[in-house]
Amino acid sequence: MTVDSAPEARTEPPRQSSLGTAAARNLSTTTKSAPQMQEISSRWLLRMLPWVETTGGTYRVNRRLTYTVGDGSVEFVQDGSRVRVIPRELGELAPLRGFDDVDVLTALADRCVQRDFRAGETLVERGTPADRLHLIAHGRVGQLAEGEFGADVTLDVLADGDRFGDEALLDEDAQWQQTAVAETSGTLLTLSRADFASVLAGAPGLRDHVDAFRSRSRQRQNHRGEAEIAMSAGHHGEHHLPGAFVDYEARPREYELSVAQTILRVHTRVADLYNQPMNQTEEQLRLTIEALRERQEHELINNREFGLLHNADFKQRIQTHAGPPTPDDLDSLLTRRRGSKFYLAHPRTIAAIGREFNARGLYPENTELHGEQVMTWRGVPILPCDKIPVTKERTSSILIMRTGEEDQGVIGLRQTGLPDEYEPGLSVRFMGVDEKAITSYLVSTYYSAAILVPDAVGVLENVQISRWPR
Repeated sequence: MTVDSAPEARTEPPRQSSLGTAAARNLSTTTKSAPQMQEISSRWLLRMLPWVETTGGTYRVNRRLTYTVGDGSVEFVQDGSRVRVIPRELGELAPLRGFDDVDVLTALADRCVQRDFRAGETLVERGTPADRLHLIAHGRVGQLAEGEFGADVTLDVLADGDRFGDEALLDEDAQWQQTAVAETSGTLLTLSRADFASVLAGAPGLRDHVDAFRSRSRQRQNHRGEAEIAMSAGHHGEHHLPGAFVDYEARPREYELSVAQTILRVHTRVADLYNQPMNQTEEQLRLTIEALRERQEHELINNREFGLLHNADFKQRIQTHAGPPTPDDLDSLLTRRRGSKFYLAHPRTIAAIGREFNARGLYPENTELHGEQVMTWRGVPILPCDKIPVTKERTSSILIMRTGEEDQGVIGLRQTGLPDEYEPGLSVRFMGVDEKAITSYLVSTYYSAAILVPDAVGVLENVQISRWPR
């Protein structure tokens, strides 16, 4: 006997008993935010720099005469495993500063011999004769000297582009004053005194240049390399006082204002019909200005002509002792200059600083700056700046600077009172309406930065930010 199954239950959708939200929105004015922008950062550098009015579009930095010696970084080219020094880069060597005969420089570059080294290898021993120049193409080299109590102490750490042994090229009696030990594996190029002398013998122009260098080296200088001001102190009676004057650089550095510009386009139909509750043109302009200010800070850090990373004096660049940013490294930066106002580092670098401090049981104090809490070290704020590059090897740099004209520091340059000025140093100029009914505005900002004396900016280079302390 077959039993019929029960009929399936039939469900009906519930009947709507009130107006739905989707339909109601058609009769409602929504509450809106202003347009948001992820690119906006804290821009601490723009806030902390004192801005100097540059009415002529150019700012000239007058300094005392300095007997400049080669103290720049040397660059190399790599062809497989073979490394060569760029001939013109030899002009960074003290005896060759300003010498521009490419044929002679090429002859010197061709005589440089490549040497690969391994970690822990002693490259030179103090007290032994110094007969060659060493150019570091890649790797880290520590310079050691005997301390007061007999143990070796590290005087300096050299890295890519650095060198040691300039004096060995001209002084037959030169001896190594420090021991050089490789901290990592790497490559260097050496130029012997004999090879240098061989090229020198066949190049009259180079001989004249070297003679002039030796003459400058005999002139009296202070510890900063400036022409010394003769004076007498501690004398008694009618002592004959030396005459003196302060000489100036004959060709001082000039900084021209740079520019960042864009053309903002807004259709007249948008500006006419969709201006409530927010002015479309004003919102477009606000976000455009934010982007220009971000680019301005990027240029102040990275521009090759005036950016702080590229224009920091090579004597004010130091290497980390072990890679990560330790308190000792920050102290090394701080003690090389007076009146430091702030550190500047990438946010990931600041996180690495915090890890190293925590590993040592140190907890830096915070301070309030412009209404925000920021970390400090030795009372100097550590400010974030995401415009400082981070390499693919996860290394970056930390800057420290003194600011202001009165303190011979770093200053920002701008010109105010521009036609159609919208903000100080930034103008918005109406360019008209084209045949497509599009309104155009030229948005321009003019800026630069000047380092008044070399020790106003210091850079800690090759900071490793990816290591976690154990």
